[in-house]
Amino acid sequence: MVTNRRVLIVNGSKDSRDVLRTALERRGMEILEAAAATEGLALAQRHRPHVIVLDLEDDPAGEDAACDSFREGSDEGDTSLVVLGSVKLCQAARRRVDAGVSRRSEGSIVAKPYHFGPLIRKIEELAG
Repeated sequence: MVTNRRVLIVNGSKDSRDVLRTALERRGMEILEAAAATEGLALAQRHRPHVIVLDLEDDPAGEDAACDSFREGSDEGDTSLVVLGSVKLCQAARRRVDAGVSRRSEGSIVAKPYHFGPLIRKIEELAG
């Protein structure tokens, strides 16, 4: 089991954060959590996670603006971005996928409804 892989979960649903945190911690990952985009951005800047999992559909900060901020931050480092939501969600993440960015800093869009198993495998893959 590889350690020191840091994942930031930004999701307004405590239940979803709890499920992801539990599953990923059991796989040896360090988990950071935020209920809102502004809190998540601060954590991302401070801790430089390997993967950021975003669910911003119900976030009042505005999906595209917040997603752009996360994308810009991940471009500066070695962070992958996974966006949970509808196909239209987060144009910044879609542009990132379409541009063919490097595997380590790539982005993914996972449509809702999603299953936790495939999502967790995707996070593991991106975390390295």
